Amino acid sequence: MNATPQLSIVVPVFDEEGNIAALVQEIVAALRGRLVFEIVIVDDASRDGTAAILAALKAQVPELRPLRHARNAGQSAAIHTGVRAARAAWIATLDGDGQNDPADLPGLLAARDAAAPDVKLFAGWRVQRRDTASKRWASKLANGIRRRMLRDDTPDTGCGIKLFERAVFLALPRFDHMHRYLPALFQREGWKTVSVPVNHRPRGAGVSKYGNLQRAWVGLADLRGVAWLIRRNRRADVEEI
Repeated sequence: MNATPQLSIVVPVFDEEGNIAALVQEIVAALRGRLVFEIVIVDDASRDGTAAILAALKAQVPELRPLRHARNAGQSAAIHTGVRAARAAWIATLDGDGQNDPADLPGLLAARDAAAPDVKLFAGWRVQRRDTASKRWASKLANGIRRRMLRDDTPDTGCGIKLFERAVFLALPRFDHMHRYLPALFQREGWKTVSVPVNHRPRGAGVSKYGNLQRAWVGLADLRGVAWLIRRNRRADVEEI
């Protein structure tokens, strides 16, 4: 691709050989002909056939730019790698398991185009979750605690489909699992965020890489850290003399 893309879709993947080809084709179907885009998929050192599938897809899909970590670094690191490599000013993210629907991307773009210029993040909101009952319950509890602690007025920060401005993201403090707290972090920088209802689907193949207890344990530590970042933040309006 020679033209500078108007949108970069960043997808972190780890052991998603059963989902990635269909996801790429769905992204192409949702966006080709609407705008110039690129698909930056970051393989976080998968142990299955994900890398081979991406290599084959690259020959078929000119918009695709697959990258690969030499060792597993986690989802937030993979997203950061993709955003840093992206060429567009705006980024859309999707999870690699196929549960996010690429058909929602035009809706997020429409919400951006209709919003005020100080809205820099459009977060997907899974109104009807397609997960197990235990996972839905754990997510509801975690979201309630997070909203009370961070006051980010966001019903669903765990949804992988988001649209945001690249420059703002790259200016955020970087830490593991930061992708779960993007609304609060964007608001910390003085920007507004909006939640947009999106579709949610059952996982097509493979298994989740996180258990409920693992999410809860890590989430408690992260919440305290993000709350500290918000309390310690000092911003100053600047004017030219």
